[in-house]
Amino acid sequence: MSIGLQSAAYIIAAILFILSLGGLKGQESAKRAIWYGIVGMALAVLATIFGPGVQNLFLIVVAVAAGGFAGWYVAGKVQMTEMPQLVAALHSFVGLAAVFIGLNAEIMLQDVMALRDSGISLDAADLTGFGELLWAKDAVEVGILKVEVFLGIFIGAVTFTGSVIAFGKLAGRVDGKPAKLPGGHMLNLGALVLCLILGLLYFNGAGIWTILLVAIIAGFIGWHLIMGIGGADMPVVVSMLNSYSGWAAAAIGFTLQNDLLIVTGALVGSSGAILSYIMCKAMNRKFVSVILGGFGGTSGPQQEMEGEMVEVQIDGVASALEEADSVIIVPGYGMAVAQAQQAVSELTKKLRDQGKTVRFAIHPVAGRLPGHMNVLLAEAKVPYDIVLEMDEINEDFPSTDVVIVIGSNDIVNPAANDDPNSPIAGMPVLHVWEAKQVFVSKRGQGTGYSGIENPLFFKENTRMLYGDAKQSVSALLQKL
Repeated sequence: MSIGLQSAAYIIAAILFILSLGGLKGQESAKRAIWYGIVGMALAVLATIFGPGVQNLFLIVVAVAAGGFAGWYVAGKVQMTEMPQLVAALHSFVGLAAVFIGLNAEIMLQDVMALRDSGISLDAADLTGFGELLWAKDAVEVGILKVEVFLGIFIGAVTFTGSVIAFGKLAGRVDGKPAKLPGGHMLNLGALVLCLILGLLYFNGAGIWTILLVAIIAGFIGWHLIMGIGGADMPVVVSMLNSYSGWAAAAIGFTLQNDLLIVTGALVGSSGAILSYIMCKAMNRKFVSVILGGFGGTSGPQQEMEGEMVEVQIDGVASALEEADSVIIVPGYGMAVAQAQQAVSELTKKLRDQGKTVRFAIHPVAGRLPGHMNVLLAEAKVPYDIVLEMDEINEDFPSTDVVIVIGSNDIVNPAANDDPNSPIAGMPVLHVWEAKQVFVSKRGQGTGYSGIENPLFFKENTRMLYGDAKQSVSALLQKL
């Protein structure tokens, strides 16, 4: 494949990636947008593999086939409830790839410089691929290359270890509570300064050991940053790490002089950063505070719970629904865990067939991944027009007869409004307690992912329906 044909393929792939991002803004166009992304990536991979200067084609094809099969197999076995941790794991792969490519670029650079210093008569045509690019660089361009390598390795290492910890927290293998070493943010700052010093040494020819240390120290920063972020902020962390992986890819794109990798990395990095900012606004969090690893926290003792949780049986919920004219369903991570979305869809259809107004209220950070609940409901074929965002429906709770909360906790917690010492103080939440009756489907009396109590469960108009969400909704269907 000629360089001209490869460039044309890259341009088409870049356009498809942009169309893919644009299509993901709406549920109706999301499926088509995914196919744009798939075709664009397939075109990009083929154009790269069969592009000029590529050697060991057989090994590359085998590696791509093995990786593609592994991705297909793993994604096929992953449940929707495990999608957040899968995304975090994939981010870690991008970060690790950036580190390896950066180290490989430095090793090749040292080899080419050694050939130059040896006085061997060569020109760029005697080399292939990346070696040819390195041979043609002058001193200024080599310095720029080292900056790109440093940035790729630093951002990649932060992304790798941070994503591993995010995966652990989302999968429940690492405690979701914030945890920092003594020194906290000053320790992160000191590690960053040390990386910059090592970077300066690297730019001045100190050797590959400097960026190896940068990779190790940056890995520590990523680990410590994400360990310091609590469970309530994990949806923001996922999108933030998505942004980091994009910038790591862009930096490596500059290193490899691959225009498509630069464009793709910039698209991922900027869209991830914008999404993180939007989610921080939705949670009343400061963007800088979250990305720096959990600045802030509680300023005093949290309010004590008053009253008691009152349990209700299926018959009581069914009776309330029979009498209700308007119903709002608030889905959360518990619905995903129980895989109850299909039963909830059937419940919605039955209630609507009876002439009742049924809508869904979606908080921006419901679940553990942006858009998690929207994907589940779309999978269960819930009509798009009755799935509303928090800002669209929050004012309607006072005129609603029944609210059914399925597996949500923090996003319906009135402490966000009433308790200035709460870890989620100031976070916009769904005002479900303003409805006439609230039924909370919950596995037990434990706290939510952020680890704090919810005064909603103790209010007079709230009743607790304990048990697996799928079984509870299925039993409710039989009673209606």
